[in-house]
Amino acid sequence: MNDYQDFTKFSQIGAEGFVKAFGDWNKGLQAIAAEMTDYSKRAFEDSTSTFQQLASAKSIEQAFEIQQSYAKRSYDEYMHQLSKIGGMYSNMAKDAYKPVEKAFQAGR
Repeated sequence: MNDYQDFTKFSQIGAEGFVKAFGDWNKGLQAIAAEMTDYSKRAFEDSTSTFQQLASAKSIEQAFEIQQSYAKRSYDEYMHQLSKIGGMYSNMAKDAYKPVEKAFQAGR
């Protein structure tokens, strides 16, 4: 009878851990989606602004400088965004795993 009680206790703890992990995973994905939406909005606004600057450029040299500046800004922002999103995924995985780990430790 004791084995059955241990099994049901472990099952309950495990199920609660997995539900919490799923909730944490969902919150993390929502945060990543919000961050990507913000990044996309900023990138679109920057490209629109750059296009307007290019349209009003007085010389080829000025247009080249505008384009070069835009390319550098875009690359730097993109690399920063990749790093940020990578960190968010890493933290999300760590946070989502904690309840599962606790459930397994409690079941031992």
